[in-house]
Amino acid sequence: MATDYKDTLKLPQTSFPMRANLAKREPEFLRFWKDIDVYHEMLKKQEGKESFILHDGPPYANGNIHIGTAFNKILKDFIPKYKMMKGYFAPYVPGWDTHGLPIELHVLRTHGLSKDAVDPLELRKKCEKYAHEFLDIQRNDFIRLGALGDWENPYITLKPEYEAAQLGAFADLVEKGLVYKGHKPVYWCIDCQTALAAAEIEYWDETSPSVFIAYSMPEIGKKIEVLQGRDVNVVVWTTTPWTLPASMAVAIGPGYDYVFVESGDKVYLLAQELLESVSKETGLEFGRVLYTCKGRELENELAVHPFYVERKTPIVLADYVLLDTGTGCVHTAPGHGVEDYETGVRYGIDIYNPVDESGHFFKDTPLVGGLSLDDGAKKVLGVLTENGRLLGQGKIVHSYPHCWRCKKPVIFRSTEQWFISVADFRDEALKIIENNVNWIPDWGKDRIYNMVRDRSDWCISRQRVWGVPIPAFYCDDCGELILKPELIRVIQDKVRTGGTNIWWELSAQELLGDLAVCPHCGSHNLSKDKNIMDVWFDSGVSHFAVLETRPELRWPADLYLEGSDQHRGWFQTSLLTSVAIRDKAPYKSVLTHGFIVDGEGKKMSKSIGNIIRPQEVIDKYGADILRLWVASTDYRNDIRISQGIINNLTESYRRIRNTARYLLGNLTDFDPAKDTVAYNDLLEIDKWVLSVLNGVIDRSTQGFENYEFHIPTFVIHQFCVNELSSFFLDVSKDRLYADATDSVSRRGCQTAMWQILNVMTRMLAPILSFTAEEIWQEMRKIDSTLPKSVFLSDWPEIDSTQIDPSLEEKWQQVLVVRGAVSRALETARTSGIIGHALEARVEVQKKKEYIDAAFSSEDWAMFAIVSDFKWVETVSSCAIVWEDEETGLVIGVDKALGEKCPRCWKFSEKHNGNGLCPRCTEVVEE
Repeated sequence: MATDYKDTLKLPQTSFPMRANLAKREPEFLRFWKDIDVYHEMLKKQEGKESFILHDGPPYANGNIHIGTAFNKILKDFIPKYKMMKGYFAPYVPGWDTHGLPIELHVLRTHGLSKDAVDPLELRKKCEKYAHEFLDIQRNDFIRLGALGDWENPYITLKPEYEAAQLGAFADLVEKGLVYKGHKPVYWCIDCQTALAAAEIEYWDETSPSVFIAYSMPEIGKKIEVLQGRDVNVVVWTTTPWTLPASMAVAIGPGYDYVFVESGDKVYLLAQELLESVSKETGLEFGRVLYTCKGRELENELAVHPFYVERKTPIVLADYVLLDTGTGCVHTAPGHGVEDYETGVRYGIDIYNPVDESGHFFKDTPLVGGLSLDDGAKKVLGVLTENGRLLGQGKIVHSYPHCWRCKKPVIFRSTEQWFISVADFRDEALKIIENNVNWIPDWGKDRIYNMVRDRSDWCISRQRVWGVPIPAFYCDDCGELILKPELIRVIQDKVRTGGTNIWWELSAQELLGDLAVCPHCGSHNLSKDKNIMDVWFDSGVSHFAVLETRPELRWPADLYLEGSDQHRGWFQTSLLTSVAIRDKAPYKSVLTHGFIVDGEGKKMSKSIGNIIRPQEVIDKYGADILRLWVASTDYRNDIRISQGIINNLTESYRRIRNTARYLLGNLTDFDPAKDTVAYNDLLEIDKWVLSVLNGVIDRSTQGFENYEFHIPTFVIHQFCVNELSSFFLDVSKDRLYADATDSVSRRGCQTAMWQILNVMTRMLAPILSFTAEEIWQEMRKIDSTLPKSVFLSDWPEIDSTQIDPSLEEKWQQVLVVRGAVSRALETARTSGIIGHALEARVEVQKKKEYIDAAFSSEDWAMFAIVSDFKWVETVSSCAIVWEDEETGLVIGVDKALGEKCPRCWKFSEKHNGNGLCPRCTEVVEE
């Protein structure tokens, strides 16, 4: 009976499972990290070191996390993990935005309450409870993603200390004269019944009416003789007929050519360039042009409102009038548009707004009083049809502002609101954007620059209850508005201990004490303002409220990281508050990622059915697959996810995991303290793989430094697949399994493998956090001196003594030859000449560009995993002669000579009585 030599081989053994079972095992590591308090241990290790501060943009505490918020939180998590392993003190303090309209509306609807009927304190109490509930839900979801941070002590915008800091920032703005109360148009959501800031607006395509209306000009003949006695009308165009009751002027472009043109017995005024398109839109047939002039020549000429005939509407000049559509003559309602408002102010025109907060005309509005905007528009168009002033109407699809919350179209409505005067510090903000911030990617600079350049003053008041109050007072006797920084700071001190509920609990006199005095008339009868602050102001001062109040943090932050929509939102509001108060940016760098789309590039939508929920991915595949997805993307563009993408990632993950498992399996009997082979004593193949490894460290580190996380992910994966699995580990099996246990060849290979595993696991830790920890705990069974968590280890450094470019170049030729031999072996295998490659002997015809003499025949046999390998002048009569197209090498393959060794399976012409080859004989006898 043949002897079984299996027990004499050192085959891989490990308890590290091939099947990841991440969904089940990951929670075990979450408990482990919590038990050892790994986050604070990481901080303790780096205490006193240079700090790196990533300031968390607060997600809104409303609803479960979605794939976009999961992506954002994972992307952020890579950075402090890497920085702390690199030796920085890099705390991560997560935050939540907890005030504002979405929560208030949800509570009102859920409990069937009316904003005007419910007690404000009762409503605020319910809102706070709701915010905390979803904060806890989201916190658990974020922790499940593997994100490390100060989850037990996050910053929350509803906390009294945060609210107090917010009021302090507001006091600073008031002290600088940057806060004012004004009557001007703001975005207004009828459904939510509140003003909105630009950051709360989304633009979608909307189909609107396109209406052409005749405003008569009975007095124009006094100026232009050719028009005397004629029925002259300016053709006005609008897409919002509901605003016509507020029409106070007609705007034209000062530099355009305008014509008075005949059409039947009437004369119409419009831009010359638009004659043809207006004729097509309205059906009007234009004839002789009676008069041509520049728009500026018609300034202050009068027209008559088309249904309020007692109202004179002057011709005004405006640079925003364009000739891409319409007539070049734009109806102007200063109460319903920012540009219209600015024009109205410039010309001293009444800022008239006949619309209430619910989207109905005030009852005393002529013709349309009490009607909704839609009904009012229908009424107006009916009257215009009757009086012959409606020249034409159609439909137009254009980009139109919508409420971020209810998704319904908004209106511009002139109301009394609180504003921050951005105009006073806009130029400084633009300089800082241009010169003092690193924008990643660099297109972010142009995006935010243009938005700040073109924006209006910031409307910061909201007509709601759930938020931080605007701490202004009014004298009940003389009507004086009282907004003083010293009074705000009195409120700030009280809020620090009692929270902002005190604004609703206490009277003005109880809040201010002896300071409750009108500076104008001396009255003590004061009332409180009823507005709250915009939630974008809440989060926009987080750099003050968090970075300057938490001892582990500092101002300014090194990095802000959010989606590209935050150039309009948090990036901008943070910048504005910081520049206004400090003349500096609150951040050194801003990193932007794209939006999540499906595999075909389509937006995620319930109606399409292409939504992928992070919880479902985690439950099926584990959080590390999501983390690998995030790390594999070039996040600077929109990020795709689909089932197919997840499947591909799972395969990539499997390759990395199996590589680690194989390394662990072959290190079971390796003690790094006593078995490590000195670098100079290593075989050349081991030196080669360590040189390659150092290149992987270099490229991976640069990827992390530049926030290009797809680079280390790709580099590590390719290293596992190409250099390790396909070559180094494959050709090293024989010496690992069959060489003497303590031979230099075997221990040297293990030395290289241990270094590879150690380095690779640490570099994977920020990305595949759970898997890296699982590998690390197996490694600690081999070396108990390793830190108790992979996150308490140091980032691997390049060892310059191991880098050898000439060696890598030499081994690249080895790989080329091996590839050619593998193709020849495959031909021999399909021809039935051999089965396993060890059954083959190989001859390769010498070719001067290949390093035939650099290694022994035994070395080449190991590289090709054959029993015999020879470089020859001419290939002999082998069973297969393969001419390799890629390399030009001529390769002969035939059956190996001799007998098969029962232990290592190599064929040898020399063997002992038991059939063992000389190498195996020596090992077994030892």
